[in-house]
Amino acid sequence: MSQVLVIGSINVDLVVAVPHLPHPGETVLGSRFERHFGGKGANQAVAAARAGAEVTMLGAVGRDAYGDESLAALATEGIDVSRVRRVDEPTGVALITVDANGENQIAVAPGANRLVVEAEPDLADPPPGTVLLASLEVPMAAVAAAFRWAQQRRLGVVLNPAPAQLLPVELLAYGPILTPNLGELLTATGAGDPDAALLALRQGGANPVLVTMGAAGVLVVDGEQRSEIAARPLTAADTTGAGDTFSGVLAAWLSEGWPIREAAAAANAAAGLSVTRAGAREGMPTRAEIQAELRR
Repeated sequence: MSQVLVIGSINVDLVVAVPHLPHPGETVLGSRFERHFGGKGANQAVAAARAGAEVTMLGAVGRDAYGDESLAALATEGIDVSRVRRVDEPTGVALITVDANGENQIAVAPGANRLVVEAEPDLADPPPGTVLLASLEVPMAAVAAAFRWAQQRRLGVVLNPAPAQLLPVELLAYGPILTPNLGELLTATGAGDPDAALLALRQGGANPVLVTMGAAGVLVVDGEQRSEIAARPLTAADTTGAGDTFSGVLAAWLSEGWPIREAAAAANAAAGLSVTRAGAREGMPTRAEIQAELRR
């Protein structure tokens, strides 16, 4: 079985359905309230596990009920949580509103995620082909330390640069595969347009770059080559977690040795399926569902 190591956040998502997303200073009367397990790192771990990878989670939760429940939910997916630390901060919480079109707004209280330490993973050398997947709801220093550890072992690294922020040149120098959306692409470099941002990322060391574009599909930039993978014609119910699904499935496929375009096509199909069901993890498809969608 292929192996994916995920370093990232573990949160509990508190979700309110609203007729439209609030404007600044506006209170919107919502309808349904739901609680889900989330965090970009944990969500990506679940997506990779459902896609067939053997997954180890690296992160932190509080010594509270949310922490207990979050770890239990990951373990139920077959994810190894033995390297998740328990710390004296509350487990992270995300406050999410979702409108009638499936679009969302998210605010996160990081809590324990801020204490993911700048240290190399406490792991035996993983097998060849293992992929390290990271996102940015944990400290940048911890991500850089994990990338350094992975580079020393010649592992593949994937970075979902979200939440959007400027990426330090030291991180790009590890040569990660990047999975930004359009907004994250521009913020990652401070460039004024996508072409300039892509050039800056490539010159910094990132390659390839896979730009997720929602209903427009995915732009694959691999060296001098560019190609697009069209989105599948599906009706969106909730876009929460689509980017996490993409990154998790991409890492799972890459860990099996698939070329970048084939892995991106599988991730694109999985992300499309994920938006047809409410909830970040609830919509994440199984490997069988992904394969069926690819054959469609």
